[in-house]
Amino acid sequence: MRSPRIVLAALLVALLAVGCGRSSAPNGGQKDRTTPTTGAKGTERTAATDLGFPTFATKNTTRIGGADPVADAAAAARAVYSGASRITRPRAVVLADDSDWRVGLAASVLMSSPIRAPLLYAHGTDDLPAATIDALKALAPTGSKDAGGAQVIRVGDVPAPDGLKTTDLKGADPVALARAIDAFQSAARGTTSDRVIVVGSDDPAYAMPAAAWAAKAGDPVLFVDKDSIPPDTKAAISAHQQPKIYVLGPKSTVSDKVMTQLKKLGSPTRIAGPDPAASSVAFARFLDGSFGWGVVDPGHGFVFANASRPGDAGAAAPLSASGTYGPLLVSTSADQLPRALSSYLLDVQPGYTRDPVRGVYNHGWIVGDESAFSVGVQSAIDSLLEIVPVNERGSNDSTS
Repeated sequence: MRSPRIVLAALLVALLAVGCGRSSAPNGGQKDRTTPTTGAKGTERTAATDLGFPTFATKNTTRIGGADPVADAAAAARAVYSGASRITRPRAVVLADDSDWRVGLAASVLMSSPIRAPLLYAHGTDDLPAATIDALKALAPTGSKDAGGAQVIRVGDVPAPDGLKTTDLKGADPVALARAIDAFQSAARGTTSDRVIVVGSDDPAYAMPAAAWAAKAGDPVLFVDKDSIPPDTKAAISAHQQPKIYVLGPKSTVSDKVMTQLKKLGSPTRIAGPDPAASSVAFARFLDGSFGWGVVDPGHGFVFANASRPGDAGAAAPLSASGTYGPLLVSTSADQLPRALSSYLLDVQPGYTRDPVRGVYNHGWIVGDESAFSVGVQSAIDSLLEIVPVNERGSNDSTS
């Protein structure tokens, strides 16, 4: 059974879908005039589509159905922080430019303790999208003492929202901004972490899962080139004083040459798979002491994002740091679930022997509209998350 928190989040995102998602109802959402129109009743033929099912939700999934990362970030923030009362409002929000996926990825760490700030996106220096403006009004951040009383943490050159106290993080480029974000987070915590995550600057599909972990655990995300370490990244890692360094991605995105260079700065470990989907699964399974999700059994949350929309990694990070928590799994297709993901979900599919009420359950957040995940893929994921009799586990073929 889903927790009340998940049900509440689902209802909040349903309300947001009116403003930032595409209607899945026939005729652009107009009611079927052959049926009563006095409300969304179960007897109406269009009741399910008017309410957004199955596109919005299935029994084991909830979709953040934005047409782009801007809308997804606004919806995810509203799902985590309803804004209905002071205790459900964030102390601060992060505002970052959506033009470079690396900025949102690095800023995900600010969703971790102590600031707990969800990410919203701006369009460059002058434009606040309507979805972001609406989310800011609804979230009504209270101000974070860990961010100097700021309500908005501006990352890079983005607009300053009217009427809200801001603090600014600056950097000449995304690599320098990642260093500034790390320093800011360390100051808020009162100490540096003893772990950092390193990803390649040029291949976002392998880097995306880092956002979910950073938001949950507070370990910074820093960038390297394939064959070299930028000075800002080197300085940032050095500030952590020989940390454990976890490198996400294969040699094609972070070479062995860089791994050798990283040995002078800490203790590097590579976590990778042969493709982005398999690599995200490798990170979901990985555990080294207190680092890593270690999700190798049933009873967890998952977040699904498409590699073609790397900005969704930062947008969805709050979902991995609250509610059912859980790793980000990356798909490379809107219309077919990669075998690496289907095999993994079969491995961790819940089962029961006598009574499913006594079992554990999995839940999935689907990030993006049908251009990111078709209803067919969402349905396949739903099936693989479903609790089943033990003798039926592993029997599904849901690769679409």
